[in-house]
Amino acid sequence: MIDTVALITGAARGIGLATATLFHAEGRRVVLLDRDADALSAAVANLPGALGVTCDVSIQQDVAQALAEIEQTCGRLDILVNNAGVADFGPLADTDFARWRRVMDTNLDGVFLMSQACLPLLAKRGGAIVNIASISGLRASTLRIAYGTSKAAVIHLTKQQAAELGEVGIRVNCVCPGPVNTKLALAVHSPAIRAAYHDAIPLNRYGTEREIAEAICFLASDKASYVTGQILAADGGFESTGVGLPALRT
Repeated sequence: MIDTVALITGAARGIGLATATLFHAEGRRVVLLDRDADALSAAVANLPGALGVTCDVSIQQDVAQALAEIEQTCGRLDILVNNAGVADFGPLADTDFARWRRVMDTNLDGVFLMSQACLPLLAKRGGAIVNIASISGLRASTLRIAYGTSKAAVIHLTKQQAAELGEVGIRVNCVCPGPVNTKLALAVHSPAIRAAYHDAIPLNRYGTEREIAEAICFLASDKASYVTGQILAADGGFESTGVGLPALRT
């Protein structure tokens, strides 16, 4: 496994960093990609042998340059985790087109651009792609006009990729995290929102970054060698109960 290479976007923090850390612990070589150069440097410093590449996945030229560097340095690619994303919550009336495009540029276009750019390397050995969507892509909720739509599109893009890329031995799956105890969630979720989530989630708690990373790493591993085109909600059962919580409407 030591010779396998896993590329994780949005890897400087949160779920992306947790995933890179778990891959690293498994003995894989990891490539961390993020547009935040300072945070990326700090993350890479804690993972001996890891490669950090500064890149904005929504910019095609950045993606091309990043892949050229990865190919030159690593010579191969076995796993792509499309984790980079932006969170944006607001009603339709307040979502102007610039705001809409900012969300789509990263959350949807970034997944497309990275998958397309990585295809030649992945196809050489039959690799795996894991796209990160959200529970908001499975179930509609208030204040998620742009965000929820972008994640729903990632879910369908996953199925399109799986249908097409299976012939070259590439598996494509999607993880939809529910509420997770990230720094962002801790900062923006009020006590009322957290209490409402706890009431609605069958496991009665937020997930951890490590728990989401475990799901991602499973789908990328040989243990899931006959799994493709699947959408896995890592959400404590939240998808089964809906997401239209009154506390989330304000």
